[in-house]
Amino acid sequence: MGKVTGFMEFARIDEGYAPVEDRLKHYKEFVVGLNSQQAKQQGARCMDCGTPFCNSGCPVNNIIPDFNDLVYRADWAAAFHVLDSTNNFPEFTGRICPAPCEAACVLNINNDPVGIKSIEHAIIDRAWEEGWVQARPAKHQSGKKVAVVGSGPAGMAAAQQLARAGHAVTLFEKNDRIGGLLRYGIPDFKLDKLHIDRRAAQLQAEGVTIRTGVLVAGKDGLGKDSKVTNWAKETVSPEQLKSEFDAVLLTGGSEQSRDLPVPGRELDGVHYAMEFLPQQNKINAGDKLKGQIRADGKDVIVIGGGDTGSDCVGTSNRHGAKSVTQFEVMPMPPEEENKPLVWPYWPIKLRTSSSHEEGAVREFAISTKTFNGDKGKVKSLTTVQVEFKDGKLSEVKGTEKEWPADLVLLAMGFVNPVSPVLEAFGVDKDARGNARATTDFTGGYATNVDKVFAAGDMRRGQSLVVWAIREGRQAARSIDEYLMGWSDLPR
Repeated sequence: MGKVTGFMEFARIDEGYAPVEDRLKHYKEFVVGLNSQQAKQQGARCMDCGTPFCNSGCPVNNIIPDFNDLVYRADWAAAFHVLDSTNNFPEFTGRICPAPCEAACVLNINNDPVGIKSIEHAIIDRAWEEGWVQARPAKHQSGKKVAVVGSGPAGMAAAQQLARAGHAVTLFEKNDRIGGLLRYGIPDFKLDKLHIDRRAAQLQAEGVTIRTGVLVAGKDGLGKDSKVTNWAKETVSPEQLKSEFDAVLLTGGSEQSRDLPVPGRELDGVHYAMEFLPQQNKINAGDKLKGQIRADGKDVIVIGGGDTGSDCVGTSNRHGAKSVTQFEVMPMPPEEENKPLVWPYWPIKLRTSSSHEEGAVREFAISTKTFNGDKGKVKSLTTVQVEFKDGKLSEVKGTEKEWPADLVLLAMGFVNPVSPVLEAFGVDKDARGNARATTDFTGGYATNVDKVFAAGDMRRGQSLVVWAIREGRQAARSIDEYLMGWSDLPR
């Protein structure tokens, strides 16, 4: 694949960024993608490696060597059709996927991997420019009706696949626009919402009915004290869905944020990241919102070292925070992974995001003991350093420190889907609180409740967009087979 000697001749070319001082002034995307010649050269680096581990490293099993080779040969239309055959939304993954395919690249054993993600990004952007992305409505209708609850990447992928199989699909979303955490979670500077809007229009052109502002839950909704974003204006019961539809697929996100129950947690100014981030997305969409959580002029501390924490850092800097500090309870990982030990699996190593480069202090092996306040508002927090001892994290004596903090954002991940929804359907949960369902080829994604299926974060827990797309596609095939007795949808 690619040029036979390309991997020896050409170096990896990474996508560029607009200057920090410019991009901090707005919420627009700032990645500078590869041009046609750069993408061709990057495709030339793809080796004829015999066993392309990148395929299995990619959760949707993109046929990566083929589209790399086609880009190298400048056959962009064919490259798009190869990519489109396995991935419903490459513009999402080409922007926000961490690229496990690149970690699995054979060239990554002793060199820099092929820039697979940047090539994917270039292919899909060109496909939209050239008009190759078209609606593909089914030629024949099955007469079956399917409800998809949750419009994140799993729900959107499943709805598209099922509609193309000829089923009448209705996509339900509790918020006012579809996209799930793609819409209200991931900042606009990482993913412009235009990309979601174009796919929503495509879904509708393929026959999908989209119903926003509709919560599917029992009489108690999401629970009295829920902090989960919910802008629904009406509620539909599980009983209604089961009576009106031939199958129901639950694809809601793992939206229950992990809490930090230490003294002072109740203070004003301590918030979940998913209270903070969706508000800015909504403002960017042109909506008005009272009482927005803002970081202007504040000492901000983000607790949690992952992607959500990074998003809080970038958003806080755009607000004009006085300072931004990010805490991670785990020790600082190595700057370079031990490739012979971990390849082709996803390595643990220090990752510095574009948001970190915009300005943030990062602290590792640190744990928060208390939030300290004045007149009900958080003013500081007290921490202690931690270390692994006898297989568990232990406090290091004499390392307590107080940090100024006017705004604390909890970005420590998500523990499970919103329990009241699964309980309203009567769906069994696993030990982690996710919907219990297998991924078996036959009968996969089916729950214990007749004609109710579950996929995405609702089933597997907090995960990547690319895993959500995979699960949505596979669940669609299982539902199609359940309804028709057979299916020719790809798995």
